[in-house]
Amino acid sequence: MSTAEYAVGTIAACAFAGLLFKIVSSEEVRKMLSDVIGRALQLAG
Repeated sequence: MSTAEYAVGTIAACAFAGLLFKIVSSEEVRKMLSDVIGRALQLAG
């Protein structure tokens, strides 16, 4: 892979990571994940 391709790939990966972080850190997703984990713990315990 050439340097230009590497740079474009790195920028795209960073942008995707930033988008995922923004989505996961939103209050709605945080509550949904908390509910799923709570239900899983109730089933296991």
